[in-house]
Amino acid sequence: MDALTVLTYVLPHRLLSSLARGLAYSRHPRLKQWLIDTVVRRFGVDLDEAAEPDPRAYASFNAFFTRALRPGARIADPDPRALLIPADGRISQCGAIGHPDERGRIFQAKGRSFTAAELLGDAGDAEPFDGGAFATVYLSPKDYHRVHMPWTGTLRETVHVPGRLFSVGPAAVREVPRLFARNERLVCHFDTDFGPMAVAMVGALLVSGVETVWSGEEIPRYGDRVTRKDYRDKGIVIERFAEMARFNYGSTVVMLLPPGVAELSPDLAPESPVRLGQRLATRPNSS
Repeated sequence: MDALTVLTYVLPHRLLSSLARGLAYSRHPRLKQWLIDTVVRRFGVDLDEAAEPDPRAYASFNAFFTRALRPGARIADPDPRALLIPADGRISQCGAIGHPDERGRIFQAKGRSFTAAELLGDAGDAEPFDGGAFATVYLSPKDYHRVHMPWTGTLRETVHVPGRLFSVGPAAVREVPRLFARNERLVCHFDTDFGPMAVAMVGALLVSGVETVWSGEEIPRYGDRVTRKDYRDKGIVIERFAEMARFNYGSTVVMLLPPGVAELSPDLAPESPVRLGQRLATRPNSS
């Protein structure tokens, strides 16, 4: 295990994330500009894709990090049968949920996995996805940090699952057991024309902030118990490719599909770069 991953076991995760949040929202001109310029230079951020390409125009580092894209910077796959990659980043893993001898398990990295029930925070919520498909997308600091809908869905419920805030970088994914089922996360459950779909927004060290388009800030509102919000009577429908949420820094999105509804794209592989709107999976032809 590398030294940084070992260190994250003993670091005060929430304290560090709260301090980082204070820096990210600071409007001090020199501080916010230093943060923005450092990230642009170190990670090679392409501001030509941004709706606001001037790095000096952002009021805070967080405003820069959650920046909008210019119109046309991302295009949804034109095939109406295509479910879409929900965010820019890299595929961490994707594939089947469970095997004959590993019911309900989601592959994390070599020798490591976790259950859908652990990820979603509830065994009943996980049942419809057993034997289905999953995709895990890692967002790096250079990426666009808004998450969009893979498929049109009606919001049914959100589940805020408190937890740790380990790094979700490749080294931590390889070394920390059940990483995505241990970090704090917001699970969004949608009803679609093919059944349930779950999109889990997983927080990380210095990266715990999550906002949604329907209720604003969801994390950080640190808690010690699972919090469920029922949206069944709200009629919140979010169209395919529309924005649904954003991270206040980079992190990870895990998407779950029920069995038999779509076939994952054969072009996807661990560590392959992906862009919002790219084909994630294909629905069968209707007849």
